[in-house]
Amino acid sequence: MPLDAVRPSPLVEQAADRLRAQITGGQWPVGTKLPGETTLAKELGVGRSTVREALRALAGAGLVRPRHGAGVFVTATEPLEDWPTRLRRAAATDVYEVRLGLEVHAAALAAARRTPEDTAALRTALEGRRRAATADDAAFVDADIALHAAVVAAAHNPVLADLFTEFTPALRRGLIEMLDLVGLRAEDPGTGDETHEALVEAIARGDSEAAPAVLRTELEQTLALLRRS
Repeated sequence: MPLDAVRPSPLVEQAADRLRAQITGGQWPVGTKLPGETTLAKELGVGRSTVREALRALAGAGLVRPRHGAGVFVTATEPLEDWPTRLRRAAATDVYEVRLGLEVHAAALAAARRTPEDTAALRTALEGRRRAATADDAAFVDADIALHAAVVAAAHNPVLADLFTEFTPALRRGLIEMLDLVGLRAEDPGTGDETHEALVEAIARGDSEAAPAVLRTELEQTLALLRRS
């Protein structure tokens, strides 16, 4: 099937789009060797360097893979989703199960590594969560997440912090939906306050056993609610 020539700008993006359409449309099945750069450049109406950059983009999406001395081969007909996209599509319970493991470990590290500044930040975040008890569900969830982010920050592990940041949008959406469905705050606007206070104090006194245990109990209870909602 011949390829239509592309417009002059932006050449790489247009070339990549044309090639991607051929692959995802099934014209080049998995395992197929793509035509050479010269052939593709002629069919697309662009230079070889543009084709080369377009193929790099497709390789980054997991659609093709170059084999030294053999050419470029199709490896998939659907592009890989990046991590944020996958999280947006994931079920809240799936995200929460991973969050549980991440944060429980972070709580243990936080108890061992917290600084006076971390302790102050945790107590400030706890007070912020308490003040948000009179606010709407979205504001309360934001304050709750801010406290948990302070716990992760106190672990002083940048990878854990980055992972938590990636999870935050999906967590926020799932928690707001849960609160709306189950009406958890109707009778207890600051739900979980005692547990969160116990978590902060366990970290503050450096109790690496109590801190993760308290957080595990709190997160497991919330996960159970998410599964029922």
